Amino acid sequence: MNWTKTLRLAFVVAIAVAFALLVYRSKHAALLVSAAAVSDVQVSTALKVDRLDPEIDEIVPADAKLERIATGFTWTEGPIWTHGSLYFADIPSNSIRKWTPGAGVSIFLQPSGYKGSEPYGGPESGSNGMTLDARGRLTVAGHAQRDVYRFESLSANGPITILADSYKGKRLNSPNDLVYRSDGSLYFTDPPYGLRTQKDTDPEKQLKVNGVYRLPHVLDRKPGAAPANSELQLVVSDLTRPNGIAFSPDEKYLYVDNSEPKKIWMRYRVQADGSLTEPKLLYDATSDPRPGAPDGMKIDEEGNIYSAGPGGVWIFSPEGKALGTIEMPERTSNLTWAGDDRKTLYITASSSVYRVRLKIAGDPVIRAR
Repeated sequence: MNWTKTLRLAFVVAIAVAFALLVYRSKHAALLVSAAAVSDVQVSTALKVDRLDPEIDEIVPADAKLERIATGFTWTEGPIWTHGSLYFADIPSNSIRKWTPGAGVSIFLQPSGYKGSEPYGGPESGSNGMTLDARGRLTVAGHAQRDVYRFESLSANGPITILADSYKGKRLNSPNDLVYRSDGSLYFTDPPYGLRTQKDTDPEKQLKVNGVYRLPHVLDRKPGAAPANSELQLVVSDLTRPNGIAFSPDEKYLYVDNSEPKKIWMRYRVQADGSLTEPKLLYDATSDPRPGAPDGMKIDEEGNIYSAGPGGVWIFSPEGKALGTIEMPERTSNLTWAGDDRKTLYITASSSVYRVRLKIAGDPVIRAR
């Protein structure tokens, strides 16, 4: 017997078996990943769109699907995608949730807003909108906590820095939504929805105005530093319920919507010093009887505006022309972009979180010069 040939043949066979096993395991793993991805979608239905203008066809595919990925909540808000997961608030449960593909939903932080020992006594005890700064740090509108705060690392047990909690010695109402400018300044809205009665007559409401604020030099704030209240600037003071907020891609304009009694979207020109001028009414949906009101907003890379509103997600041109509405099965609150190409729009609503694939990429959340 030629032992050399036999050993060579055995070696070749072993290599072939190992390669076949590796291929099998790879395919099996791919099938498991595919199955996990499928299981993430609880319900998938044909997307219903009220197409008001032909331009909407360049944004929403004709065969688009509305996918529900999570449900069982009370009022979801403030979605933001980072580190492979979607973070969102369930305000009445006073928590920030984390949804990860293949793993589902977990609690990231609870409490996320009100931290008193007694029951809150109001409908919205938790945090609200969220965004990321130029260093990728999660920044949160504290809502019932009546402040704006930042995670120094993406850990619920890590250090948190309070960025602002009062204006001219008076406590903020309940910061609702927020956005960074590329110069590191932070803009946020401050209606009274996080107060116990949600009214201007709430006994704990100290500010007469429901304002839009600018906080400069936020990136320079050291971890654990005291709130920079003395630097806070009131940039809009004449809206009754300012809510969603977003910059145009070139940052020439800041969009702010108002939830009630007028359901309107406004545009402001941003000056070099961060102040706002030339207020312009973009659209008025006050007469629309469908459930919902202007709320969270995002922008795509071509400058189109996406906003929660009556009936679902409204889509406007940069000039404020209504192009159409993604009709949602429940009252809609906010939205965010995700995916490597930023063409997946995640939408928070009353009890559920949804997503839809669109044709145009979203404008990046992180803005840096």
